[in-house]
Amino acid sequence: MDALLLSFENLIKAYNEYIGGYLILFLLLPTGIFFAFKFRFLHITKFFHAINIVRGKYDRKGDTGDVNHFKALTTALSSTVGTGNIVGVALAIYWGGPGAIFWIWVCGFFGMMLKMVECTLAFKYRKINKDGSVSGGPMYYMELGLKEILGKGAKIMAVIFAFATILCSFGTGNMAQSNSMSGVLFTNYNVPLWITGVVTAALVLIIIVGGIKRIGEVTSKLVPFMAIFYFIGSLIVLVAFYKAIPGAFYLIIHDAFTGTAVTGGFVGSTFIMTMIWGIRRGLFSNEAGQGSAPIAHAAAKTEHPMREGLVASIEPFVDTIVICTLTALVIIVSGQWSDGEKGVGMTVEAFELGFASIGIVNFARHFVALGLILFAFTTIVGWSYYGSRAAQYIFGDKAIVPYYYIYGIFVFLGAVWGIDLVWQFVDMVITFMTIPNLIALLLLTPVMKKEINHYFSSEYSKRPQ
Repeated sequence: MDALLLSFENLIKAYNEYIGGYLILFLLLPTGIFFAFKFRFLHITKFFHAINIVRGKYDRKGDTGDVNHFKALTTALSSTVGTGNIVGVALAIYWGGPGAIFWIWVCGFFGMMLKMVECTLAFKYRKINKDGSVSGGPMYYMELGLKEILGKGAKIMAVIFAFATILCSFGTGNMAQSNSMSGVLFTNYNVPLWITGVVTAALVLIIIVGGIKRIGEVTSKLVPFMAIFYFIGSLIVLVAFYKAIPGAFYLIIHDAFTGTAVTGGFVGSTFIMTMIWGIRRGLFSNEAGQGSAPIAHAAAKTEHPMREGLVASIEPFVDTIVICTLTALVIIVSGQWSDGEKGVGMTVEAFELGFASIGIVNFARHFVALGLILFAFTTIVGWSYYGSRAAQYIFGDKAIVPYYYIYGIFVFLGAVWGIDLVWQFVDMVITFMTIPNLIALLLLTPVMKKEINHYFSSEYSKRPQ
């Protein structure tokens, strides 16, 4: 059994190192750059317009959908703001050096445009179910939007993506999160891994059986709280080490193009390794181009697809440009990036130094533990919706409840499995979603162009009187 598991792990590592990593490198960023220039950086020029949409300034009574803009955004953010912001950033620095953060920023910047495109298309091609609920996502814009281009191949592509989404829901949104939760609870409080797995799985099932409306209710309360909580804690550390902040930014930008020499316990990297690890962790963090968030945004109550696409563009900004940057700066200004710790241990030590400098001793591990648990738990809850919609697409409504229980089992498995295998599996299955999704987005560029022109040349972009 152990030999079989080792062979499986080696196969995954080989795919990630020689195939998946390079496919993402040469497809993800170029696609984001293409859309940014094609659509004149709408994610920046219309940023405050998007903020006003989230605030409800453009809401109209009677809009069809399951949740409002804010709840759609927080549901999607609950899935993106997770362990990638705490553990993923630390792993990116461990393997790729401080320069990897620059490439995480690049992913976030162009990811804003990718999110806008994929979520606009998901809303346009969404399906209203018999019970009035909404189903949408890349599988629908692949099947319906690409039918004239690919023929029967459009449906095949959609099914492949849906299967990949189910796999990814078990990996990215589930096992990676429960694994980080169980790890920090065991390290800090000696809680057995299996207990964390059982309790987390039970709590998740209680929430997700209520569907998107209950998920939206939970995430709309938890996400703002956890973001503010983490922001304040990070700000305390950055104030304590404020003199080191300019040097941290210099290190990030300088090493982004030169790689980093081995220092202390740090692994060290070349330019390509720095870029790959930054892009990998950037994609894991904000999921732009992966095709997950469109499933949540398709359920929004609004009149025009473009409006929800604008709302979606805010996600990578909050997740990557703000929260990932806070974690990275805390780790770098404290000097912990080169001390040899891996994963969450690096983040904990960084916060410990920061809090200790202002007289708060032994608080860091509790702060990081609570932040990680909140981030990871909401991600598990949010991803359950993505996977259930993919299962529904392939197998019909009857598959939703069985999927939930299988999902709960994977929460437990993630809590008790080793961290290296979990993260290797995550990196692999992300590519299974991202690659077909990016291809579909490029093929649907003319459709996106029409949606943009229609929205900004009509009454839809004006506030209701």
